[in-house]
Amino acid sequence: MFIGHFAVSFAAKKAAPKVSLAILFLATQFVDFLWPFLLLTNVEKVAIVPGHTEANALEFLYYPYTHSLLMGIVWGIVVGALYWLIKKDTRGALVIGICVLSHWFLDLIVHTVDLPLAFGDYKMGFGLWNSMIMTMTVETILFIIGVYIYATFTKPKNKVGKWAFSGLVAFLILFNVSNTFSPPPASIMMLATSLVILMIVIIGLAYWVDRNREVAKSNDTILNSVD
Repeated sequence: MFIGHFAVSFAAKKAAPKVSLAILFLATQFVDFLWPFLLLTNVEKVAIVPGHTEANALEFLYYPYTHSLLMGIVWGIVVGALYWLIKKDTRGALVIGICVLSHWFLDLIVHTVDLPLAFGDYKMGFGLWNSMIMTMTVETILFIIGVYIYATFTKPKNKVGKWAFSGLVAFLILFNVSNTFSPPPASIMMLATSLVILMIVIIGLAYWVDRNREVAKSNDTILNSVD
């Protein structure tokens, strides 16, 4: 799951108008941002196996610290609490915590039976990655819904807000297609490095977009209700 996670971020803006889209992006992808560092230190393990599934060449061997349901709950509490300590925004902190936890449930749809519940042997996964068509269809539908919610809840302050938003959406779609059909990474180092760089770029773009957009006037009552 890739753009499906960002769909949650876009939609979550309506639930937490005060929270930057960049923070919501970071929340839904927090464990994927942490994961490369644990790979490079051999705390967690993955193997690159071309053809492992139709839509993904990664065989996830051990990653309970980032991708177990238990740690998803823990990371959700930690990240939400950190946001609350900084912003004192209870609603925003709650939404951020849910966004962090949502990563596990979206991954559950696409992963094979390799997604851990905790640190034991019990794992889950519905295996949507075994079908390229179904994977692309489900992710695209989720993404369209999330983008629609954000696009109708906010409006551009200027031309940057309009075109940067369109550019971000196009970039995410094009990268998702390219990543799906491109050859797998040559090494774990390349996988980890490229993922970190990608996350930094996407979160930076999300910050730029959100800075140049605002809640639409028709939604002002929603914003006022959380003040």
